[in-house]
Amino acid sequence: MSQIPSLPKIHFISIGGSVMHNLAIELHLQGFNVTGSDDEIYEPSSDRLSKHGLLPSKTGWFTDKISSDLDAVILGMHARQDNPELAKAREMGIKVYSYPEYIFEKSQNKQRVVIAGSHGKTTITSMILHVLKFNKRIFNYLVGAQVEGFENMVKLSETAPLIVIEGDEYFTSPIDPTPKFMHYEPHMALISGIAWDHFNVFPTWESYVKQFELLADSLPKAGAIIFDETDDMLNVIGQKERPDVISEPYNVHPNKIENGKTILITAEQGEIPVLVFGNHNMKNVSGARAICERLGITDEEFYLAIQSFKGASKRLELLGSNDSVNIYRDFAHAPSKVEATTSALKEQFPERTLVACAELHTFSSLNKAFLKQYRRKLKAADIAVVYYNPLTVEHKRLEPISEDDIREAFKRDDLNVFTDSGELAAFLESLAWKDTNLLLMSSGTFGELDFKGLALEILS
Repeated sequence: MSQIPSLPKIHFISIGGSVMHNLAIELHLQGFNVTGSDDEIYEPSSDRLSKHGLLPSKTGWFTDKISSDLDAVILGMHARQDNPELAKAREMGIKVYSYPEYIFEKSQNKQRVVIAGSHGKTTITSMILHVLKFNKRIFNYLVGAQVEGFENMVKLSETAPLIVIEGDEYFTSPIDPTPKFMHYEPHMALISGIAWDHFNVFPTWESYVKQFELLADSLPKAGAIIFDETDDMLNVIGQKERPDVISEPYNVHPNKIENGKTILITAEQGEIPVLVFGNHNMKNVSGARAICERLGITDEEFYLAIQSFKGASKRLELLGSNDSVNIYRDFAHAPSKVEATTSALKEQFPERTLVACAELHTFSSLNKAFLKQYRRKLKAADIAVVYYNPLTVEHKRLEPISEDDIREAFKRDDLNVFTDSGELAAFLESLAWKDTNLLLMSSGTFGELDFKGLALEILS
């Protein structure tokens, strides 16, 4: 009697990463034997891994998890080069993938669409996924945030003819400094904008821009590059002559704002109300539409679907509201994102006072040399607030920064700077909240601030 071949056994080094844990869950759901390790796992990764029986029983690295029966190891970005599990896997000759390499391995026979850019890529990818699902298309995907209607952030099936991937310019793994998006070898790439980020990896503007040029130059014959023509540097890259590669620029989608609601203006479909807003999101809609059109989605299908798109998780996410106050949370942390999100909210509700709070949390944002990139990025806010934790600066081994350094960098003498989340919450609760909106921007947590509790306090 012949044996049924067993499905692969895969071990994840740094399983708690946002994409890593989703990929682990996806392979587990396909029946793979999945194990993993990590030295720290935060929410929501720990809860989601636990739900599927994939949460490591202990944190740390354990070489006994690396055995000869492993088919592959997938190495996450947050492991170190000298990781003991990695060293043993290499010593034993076990195949080691980064997650972008593994995604490509599973997608070689599919049409590959990559959405890249310093800002907007998560939202554009999410819009495309929403439209494709609404129109009952079969597709695979990788996206960097939770999207309503999708249980997991990664889908890899044999049958799907297409995969849509959010492509990051950050390096691939601790042993591979190549930008992640280069590993996907896209047939079609959208670049949403270029604004200097990842200061620790790309110490100059030129070195950062070069990564996007490499992506554009990698497109194959009959490929296509879709790009935001309002970005001067990107427009140069996008318009560059590439034999047999289609170049398609996009711009802000025609729209109007009525009573705090955004309405798309279209030639054939009339006026289309949407749930997202802001100049940056109107560009995102145009970019998503250009990709969807190339994937065979008609304008009628696109505009019918986009009306119900609520946005990706933590992207202008409404935490609570009443008749005169809206409270939003946004992932914005890089200078261009802070500026775009703050401006979007002020333009949407021009009659309301805007209190905008930004947390400096990433390596770039806390770097004294990079801080000046935030110059006047909070100018649209009526009351501007910056929070940072000096312990985070210390932990990242950066030069200390003072409140005066931050005020000087943002070019706002009236900037409110906090280093204690309790004092920040007390300040916000002390403000008059009639006809006022609150915007909380961070890729972190404002020092474990209770967002829902704060929202309830303000709204009551």
